[in-house]
Amino acid sequence: MTDEAAETRAEEAAEPAGAAGPAGPVALGVVRTPTGHAGVDGHLARLADADHLAADGHVEVYEDVHRGLREALTALDAPPVPGPYENRS
Repeated sequence: MTDEAAETRAEEAAEPAGAAGPAGPVALGVVRTPTGHAGVDGHLARLADADHLAADGHVEVYEDVHRGLREALTALDAPPVPGPYENRS
């Protein structure tokens, strides 16, 4: 076996089969437990969108989910709106 052939075989052995390029996005498989609050659960479900994006696309999804969750928490601090018959004299 020539030195060149030996080098080629060594290089082929060092590379795993099918390693032609970087792998695409892979879902992490994180389980999202429902909270019972439809709005919050909707925002948490949106996190699954990041599973199919490259890493640079995650920021937009995370910021959108963060914004929605923050709005849901802020709504909890808002004073209750009186019902239609609560202000009768």
